[in-house]
Amino acid sequence: MAITQRNILIRLYLVAGGMFLFALGVMVKLVDIQTTDGDKYRQLALQRTEKLFTIAPNRGNLYSDDGSLLATSVSKYTIRFDAETVSTGDFEAEVGALSRALSGLLGRTPDHYETLLRKARASRNRYALVARNLEYSEYMAIKGFPLFKKGPYKGGLIVEQQTVREHPLGKIAERSVGYERFDENGYATRVGLEGAFSRYLRGLEGKRLKQKIAKGQWKPIGLDNIIEPRDGYDVVSTIDINIQDIAHHALLKQLEHYKAEHGCVIVMETRTGEIKAISNLGRTEEGAYYERLNYAIGESHEPGSTFKLMSLVAALEDGVVDTSTVVDTGKGIWRVYDRVVRDSRHGGYGEISMGEAFEVSSNTAFARTIHEQYKDRPAQFVDRLKKMGLHRELGMPIKGEGTPVLRSPGEKGWSGISLAWMSHGYEVSLTPLQTLAFYNAIANNGELLRPRLIKEVREWDRTVERFDKEVLNPSICSPQTAAKVRQLLRNVVAKKHGTGHRLETPHLSLAGKTGTAQKNYASRDPDKLGYISTFAGYFPAEDPQYSCIVVIHEPDKSVGYYGADVAGPVFRSVAQKIISNKPVLERLASLEVDPAHFEEDYEAYFRMVRETIRQVPDLEGMSGMDAVALLENLGVQVEVRGNGKVRRQSVSRGTDLKDVKKIILELS
Repeated sequence: MAITQRNILIRLYLVAGGMFLFALGVMVKLVDIQTTDGDKYRQLALQRTEKLFTIAPNRGNLYSDDGSLLATSVSKYTIRFDAETVSTGDFEAEVGALSRALSGLLGRTPDHYETLLRKARASRNRYALVARNLEYSEYMAIKGFPLFKKGPYKGGLIVEQQTVREHPLGKIAERSVGYERFDENGYATRVGLEGAFSRYLRGLEGKRLKQKIAKGQWKPIGLDNIIEPRDGYDVVSTIDINIQDIAHHALLKQLEHYKAEHGCVIVMETRTGEIKAISNLGRTEEGAYYERLNYAIGESHEPGSTFKLMSLVAALEDGVVDTSTVVDTGKGIWRVYDRVVRDSRHGGYGEISMGEAFEVSSNTAFARTIHEQYKDRPAQFVDRLKKMGLHRELGMPIKGEGTPVLRSPGEKGWSGISLAWMSHGYEVSLTPLQTLAFYNAIANNGELLRPRLIKEVREWDRTVERFDKEVLNPSICSPQTAAKVRQLLRNVVAKKHGTGHRLETPHLSLAGKTGTAQKNYASRDPDKLGYISTFAGYFPAEDPQYSCIVVIHEPDKSVGYYGADVAGPVFRSVAQKIISNKPVLERLASLEVDPAHFEEDYEAYFRMVRETIRQVPDLEGMSGMDAVALLENLGVQVEVRGNGKVRRQSVSRGTDLKDVKKIILELS
């Protein structure tokens, strides 16, 4: 028994000693934490209750060339109520007045807001929602309301600011205006002008301290930011909203009429390379159209007959043909190895010049000429096209520019028929903008410009950076070649046999080239065979101010598919409306007059009037002002009574004027 008690005591001593050592260890550790790691753990505790949040800056505004807004940042405000920070006396004294003020601004009844505030107070809600998506003026008004004007601590006011991007033009040019978005991993998607120039528009982030409250929510501390955000710069684009509107609606109308799959229009200022309009519309499953993708810049495809301009310029520059060179188109069919090239006109054109072949868009003439002239030296043809820059991207700031396809001999895809097929726009690929840049160069006497979408970057009224025209190639061809093909481009529209002759207008000269390219031609299913209808050119023909391209994919074949019928009318409509909307500036003769000469003319007129009119005229029914002017010019004093027209004259008509010194006119 004694042994048992002794064992129990030993065990108790051991347990007590262990607990003492454990307590001692805890105390030592606490002292160590306080002396060595205290700052670290205090900071960790603080991070769990307080945290710095990023404040997104306001993005800069995106403007059109005339200062109209294309995209702007608008602040929206959310108002919440911290019911814990408000004293009972302040709450009861002002909750009624606050509820009435909120009702007057936001529209719901005072009872609704008082119930909301009292419920938050009863449940000790520190983050009760009062209103969201408020404008700045509404937010400023709420800051002055009863109770809320006491601030975040005594008044319980919590304000959250959110920046929203708005596009005043709505769906017009939506894809071209674009956006910049970040996913949950921080990866950015940048589209259109917003994406291309985000480095200017974005600004610098700010920091805001917030405190963690119940249910994982964070409440802003104080009214000021730790680091204030810096707003982004403003960007002035080259887009003209009037021309953009014209292009958008002209394209939309034609897409709907032909039930096409998608299409685009680009309008560019000839001498500067500034893009004035860029519209991209694609069809939904329901048959409506919207800005789906940037086809104008991103979609590279076989251009069809619009490429005949490039082929002809290359041949003229190499001196292998002239516009007067005669080629036999046969009966509109020409065979090269095991393949056949056909003209759209049944029976062909017989023997015609290369100039006429361009105007009527003869496939056989171009295929035969280019093949026969370059078959022993095919690299020369391709090299000439490359010297004109057709194998390179334009280097647009907007991401996603389509890559041109221009094969050389020996590369994959090159064959014995490549020269013939390239000559009229197959086995090559260009985006609409790349094609337009070439046509613009021809209109610009050979100077190839990089298309521009931006004019300048501003901070308020200060210009941060200015963008001028960029010359990619000062001369893609000789002035003589440019002049020859410009005349042919005019003939396409002006001459009756030209493929675009139905586009001719009496008051505006157009120049350009039609294009009708087959799409999915490798398929044996006729239902899958589609067309790409194009018209590229410039206007006015004699003094090009704008170049323009219209591309429409897969119009309903039962309605029509030729470039002149589908794309051409859009080009004409855009050109007519642009030119008709431009102010007409004419030189006016000087308004300055020689006073002496003027006096002489007046005296001569005065004498003529007095000599011609010798009797008092009939003035009844005449305007009072006109009657007074007439009598005074006759040298008669006039007294007027009343207003309006002459009801009675004191001297009857027919009285000799030499006997009259004064006439009284009664007006009514």
